[in-house]
Amino acid sequence: MTGLAPQVWRVNLKSKSLAREPVPPAWSRLGGRGLIARILLDEVDPACDPLGPGNKLIFAPGLLVGYMLSSTDRISVGGKSPLTGGIKEANAGGRTGYHMAFMGIHALILEDQPGEDHLWVLHLSLDGAKWERADDLAGIGVYESARKLNDRFGEKGAIALIGPGGERLYKSAGIQNIDKDRVPARIAARGGLGAVMGSKKLKAIVFDHHGGHRPPIADEADYKIAQKDYTRAVLEHPQSITYRDYGTAAMAQLTQQFAGLPSRNFSRGTFEQVDRISGDALREFILARGKPSDPSHACMSGCTIKCSNIFGGEDGKVIVAPLEYETIGLMGTNLEIDSLDAIGRLNWQVNDLGLDSIEVGAALGVAAEAGLMKWGNEADAMKLIEEIRRGTDLGRVIGDGAVSAGRKFNIERVPAVKGQAMSAYEPRSIKGTGVTYATTPQGADHTCGLNIRAKINHLDPKIQIEVSRNAQFNMAGYDTLGACVFAGFGYAATPDGVIKRLLTAGRGWTDVPDAILQTLGKETIRMERDFNRRAGFTKEDDRLPKWMREEAVPETGQAFDVSEEDLDHIFDELD
Repeated sequence: MTGLAPQVWRVNLKSKSLAREPVPPAWSRLGGRGLIARILLDEVDPACDPLGPGNKLIFAPGLLVGYMLSSTDRISVGGKSPLTGGIKEANAGGRTGYHMAFMGIHALILEDQPGEDHLWVLHLSLDGAKWERADDLAGIGVYESARKLNDRFGEKGAIALIGPGGERLYKSAGIQNIDKDRVPARIAARGGLGAVMGSKKLKAIVFDHHGGHRPPIADEADYKIAQKDYTRAVLEHPQSITYRDYGTAAMAQLTQQFAGLPSRNFSRGTFEQVDRISGDALREFILARGKPSDPSHACMSGCTIKCSNIFGGEDGKVIVAPLEYETIGLMGTNLEIDSLDAIGRLNWQVNDLGLDSIEVGAALGVAAEAGLMKWGNEADAMKLIEEIRRGTDLGRVIGDGAVSAGRKFNIERVPAVKGQAMSAYEPRSIKGTGVTYATTPQGADHTCGLNIRAKINHLDPKIQIEVSRNAQFNMAGYDTLGACVFAGFGYAATPDGVIKRLLTAGRGWTDVPDAILQTLGKETIRMERDFNRRAGFTKEDDRLPKWMREEAVPETGQAFDVSEEDLDHIFDELD
């Protein structure tokens, strides 16, 4: 066995102190999303102000992070969400989770708030914590900030940082993580956790894993066999090949087929110019333009799927990396913008501000419906993003997200649940995903249980509950392991319960149930629902907007009609 014994690292922002503690037994078999839920239940008052000293910001690698498994090094970040008022976990690729695992950090818990009004960089290494003033980075975008931090601290560390949006406490702010190329392109985007980090006056956290080691492995021989089986399953799965060639942008044409592609602020489910911004078009652009553009790029070292991309312009300069389906949907079709270059430019600006492109794209759609921009007009959208950058009153309204924009502009058609904007899957056409939007404790989030690939009639309201429930349990399990959603192709296709084998041989666990993925997922969602209940959520919060239950998607004639009774009983087995 190699590696460091896992510990909980607890940082107090007020006293600027670090305590390293043994992992409590109740936390030892949880990681990532599940561990965040446990810590929040144990230590955070659900009624606290999300941007006050009582909230905690938690970084938690998944249970299999650091074990040299393709697509399984994601970092989960969590706390009470300033956007939803409930529990929130957002995860990302990049270096952060891997470096934390090599440092033996089971969880990093950031507590309280500093008394003085200065920005700080927190440098963590095996030697302890160091604090450096970061006032010179105040108001600086994440790209320039990351370059300066790389120069200051070297190129071998991991960095998690916020942009001006997080500093200003915008509720759409995320936390960026540098990737293997040292670019801050991997964002834990959803729920406003960047604002929580900003409320604690942290511009960045640097993880220096020098002297660290891979996590201990209990049985090297058995582990290598399981690792090999999993890797082979990932490489051979046809979906891995599709995502390697076309990335997540391949979803544009698939959602179009179901009339599930949000257009014109979710008033339609198709977009006539989809071929101009589809996965095929993106790949053709990238290949024609050549380096530095790259259609297959890994967001984590060792990833064999490589579903990410580097999107460059005709001038040979990078426009943005990556350009993903969710951004194509929310900042493209949702705004009726049909140019990949335009979407990429908008994407870069939002990234540089450290904001969630889903939430901002949805807010821009609401603003367009209110007449603040013309549909399909990049220049108008860019002006509104500039308002966000300048910190004007209008910029704050949009930077605080879709619900904020709807309230300010008196717009009913706001595509959100629990205060969080929907991602780019129309829930009246893909009703199982609508069930997920409504009932997940996380707010409208496709990563909590997307089921567009289920071989079902997606318009039948009677069959969606079970499909969504199973997807939600699985995804909460993967988020607790630290696995990318696309790693699920390999895990699901591997014989003999490879997750059980990896945990047994890797972590040395005994009595691992065969259905460990759903076991972890059920426990995670049970804890999340418990936190939200204590925060004041009721069954009335597990609903899609009223207008989606009354207004049909034109292409299908379908409104969202899964019954409220079914929604209320989806998790009966957990209660």
